[in-house]
Amino acid sequence: MNANSLRGVLLVTLAYALVGASFTANSLLGAYPYAGGQALRYAAACLLLLPLLGRGGLAPLRVLTPRHWLRLAAVAAVGMVGFNLAVLAAERTAEPAVPGVLVGCAPVVVAVLVPLTEGRRPAPAVLYGALLVAAGAFTVQGWGRTDPAGIGWSVAALVGEVGFTVLAVPVLRLLGPKLLTAAVCGIGAVEATLLGLVVDGAGFVRMPTAVETGALVWQAALATVVGFVLFYMGVQRIGMERATLYTGAIPVAAALSAAVVAGAAFGLPQAAGSLLVGAGAALGTGLFGRAGSAAAVQDDAGDESRVVVHGHVAAAGQPHEPGVGQGVLGADALAAQEQPVPGAPGDGHRDGGHVVAEAGGPARGQGLVEAGGLAQREGLGDDRLG
Repeated sequence: MNANSLRGVLLVTLAYALVGASFTANSLLGAYPYAGGQALRYAAACLLLLPLLGRGGLAPLRVLTPRHWLRLAAVAAVGMVGFNLAVLAAERTAEPAVPGVLVGCAPVVVAVLVPLTEGRRPAPAVLYGALLVAAGAFTVQGWGRTDPAGIGWSVAALVGEVGFTVLAVPVLRLLGPKLLTAAVCGIGAVEATLLGLVVDGAGFVRMPTAVETGALVWQAALATVVGFVLFYMGVQRIGMERATLYTGAIPVAAALSAAVVAGAAFGLPQAAGSLLVGAGAALGTGLFGRAGSAAAVQDDAGDESRVVVHGHVAAAGQPHEPGVGQGVLGADALAAQEQPVPGAPGDGHRDGGHVVAEAGGPARGQGLVEAGGLAQREGLGDDRLG
């Protein structure tokens, strides 16, 4: 695995670990109105992200089409607000382990569904790794009491988890991790507010207690701002299918944080499940093999977005590499020296694409693929409870 892919693995793992640890914060918000907590969390996250965008950081929003805005709305509705609502509804008639186990199957769904929709076979290593991750999540959490309604809502939570990444990837190519996170958080805050007004009326939000305030700050600043941005940065580097493998870090981090904060037991099942999760993620990502380099986010045949080639980003089909001086939450904007490259490749609709490159990039007629060959096209969520 090259350094860029390893960096992506670390980013995604940390993102999911923050999400898993936030289960402890969730337990402190049980008495707070659901929709109001979501609205406050996502509104605060959006406001925290705006200063990080820098000057002109909102400019890429101008290139979004109505189709892209619908994708953003769907990410917020399905993968954030809807996901959390499904988990809460499932836990009314099912023990928390049930939705946790179903959501733990997200790597398997992504490993099978995404390749099939793109007309290719699932990668065996990714599929086998996803099965190990799902088995590890089950071992960590176990199985609990439930009924058909609990199963149904848990499946809905699984759909939300998958949708959080699958729906966002085409827009991630245009906006980058920080602006994408700010956009979906702003839309999510509006959607949660509307839901709260319909369900709870004016009482959908109230002044939180000191403990609830601390939990909401954790959710907004760490689980959302840092967690979402790190996750999408990781997706850029290792691709969607491999990034989703690390959802197994959620139950592991939840079990560890519960043991540290609440004195819960962390016994042999949790330890064995954690090892299974780690083994599955390593196998699917190719962590210890030369073939483990995953693809960065690329255009799909049905999305008319721009392929970006930057001085510090590898050519089309290669993993993204951050620029010099670009930290974890550093600038995503492209440099001012960008110039159109003639003869851009056609997309899946036989339309000419738009390729952007810096001066000094490949000359007209030269291929954009660097040594190492074409990487596979790949390119999920978090606990997201408020």
